[in-house]
Amino acid sequence: MTIPRSSGVLLHPTSLPGPFGIGELGQYARAFVDWLALAGQKYWQVMPLGPTGYGDSPYQAFSAFAGNPYLIDLNALREHGLLSDTEFNVLPEFNPGKVDFGQQYVWRNQMLERAYARYAFGDAQHLKPDFDAFKAEEADWLDDYALFMALKNAHGGLPWNAWEPGTRDREPQALDSARTRLKEDIERVKFIQFLFFRQWTVLRRYAAEKGIQIIGDIPIFVAMDSSDAWANRDQFYFDDQGQPTVVAGVPPDYFSETGQLWGNPLYNWDAMDRDGYAWWIKRFQGSLKLFDVIRIDHFRGFAASWEIPFPAETAIHGQWVPARGHEMFEAVRDALGTLPIIAEDLGVITPDVETLRDDFDFPGMAVLQFAFGGGDFSVNDFLPHNLRENQVVYTGTHDNDTTRGWWRNADELERHNFRVYTSSDPTEETFAAQLTRMAFESRARLAVVPLQDLMNLGTEARMNLPGTTGDHNWTWRYAAADLRPDLAHTLRALTETTGR
Repeated sequence: MTIPRSSGVLLHPTSLPGPFGIGELGQYARAFVDWLALAGQKYWQVMPLGPTGYGDSPYQAFSAFAGNPYLIDLNALREHGLLSDTEFNVLPEFNPGKVDFGQQYVWRNQMLERAYARYAFGDAQHLKPDFDAFKAEEADWLDDYALFMALKNAHGGLPWNAWEPGTRDREPQALDSARTRLKEDIERVKFIQFLFFRQWTVLRRYAAEKGIQIIGDIPIFVAMDSSDAWANRDQFYFDDQGQPTVVAGVPPDYFSETGQLWGNPLYNWDAMDRDGYAWWIKRFQGSLKLFDVIRIDHFRGFAASWEIPFPAETAIHGQWVPARGHEMFEAVRDALGTLPIIAEDLGVITPDVETLRDDFDFPGMAVLQFAFGGGDFSVNDFLPHNLRENQVVYTGTHDNDTTRGWWRNADELERHNFRVYTSSDPTEETFAAQLTRMAFESRARLAVVPLQDLMNLGTEARMNLPGTTGDHNWTWRYAAADLRPDLAHTLRALTETTGR
């Protein structure tokens, strides 16, 4: 894929402002698109859009194909007659600057259930033809996902491998019984997905009209507790009880001395090869319905994965096991043509990863916050003069501190290296703007900056701290007044000056 010289902004939709405790796909999403256009940007990068579960991470979703119901614009449902004004009279106390996912789980799901009930009882029947068409078109993943979520709810939220053997192992009689018993719950799940995809399609079309393309993020692995793992058990390494025999993670690195134990099931590449990588072809087809460009998180896992025996307490005692990325991407290319893919090639990158990336001409990534560590930092691949054209450069990503926070917390060697490299002595107030300019001035064809860096925010606005859980991750939101026109004008000037 060849990306023209351009730039964009990283912001997950949950971080958008709005009245109901979390960002939605409505008014404020369109306002952000308008702001991007005013700022001369060409891309809006988001994180995975799937339905999140325990830990609220968008990288651990209940489905690789479904959308997150939390993002559904409730005011649009009111306009379509699916919710009434009285249902908004008494609202929880929402924190405008931070998502409370527990609160959303209770209140928003109740609102969506009411919306479905109103449809089921005959209101908004003008939606029925489109809903029926959606169910037919997406049946390949939607039927399994809706049944999975209905069963999960019926089991009090337990993971699928803790269900009774009949449903755990997808015995036909047990599934037929569940489909009959949970018919209404299944239909409700499908309707909520219909609402999400309907709204996302409208927003994406609006962005396209403004000249903005969406870069979407897909995790290389699926969650252990997902409809993908449950419905495609033969594609992963599971035992007869539905327990994984090995799980995914990364070895000790910049982020953690004990590595990161993700716990995702690992792919059975032999099984995938036998059926022509059909699951991956479907996954990329699904992603192309959501995004213009696909960023693959943890791309190096397509060359080899860090395989950790299950169970384990840390990721230390793992091993690198070869994957079949080359064969898989060839099968996908044969089925779908050349795909617009960005490879997240950060971390422990070996020649086989670089070969896989370059054989398919995928742009890689560079993070400027990683450029100034170590003694002989002049050989660092992420220094601006070492970047390649076929690359996407970031000041930082969702897994990094904000750039202002990074400078505040950087060790003295990193600060010294930066001063030597730039012949400058930035302050905490000026550093984020300087690193942003360095990203835009680089030869990398695409430069992407988190909105937090454009707003010059500190560590309090960090999106995620890898290897940790808790209510500090994935929760940051900005206020509508923070998206100022003068920020857009400054960014547009930088964009035009650097030929982006």
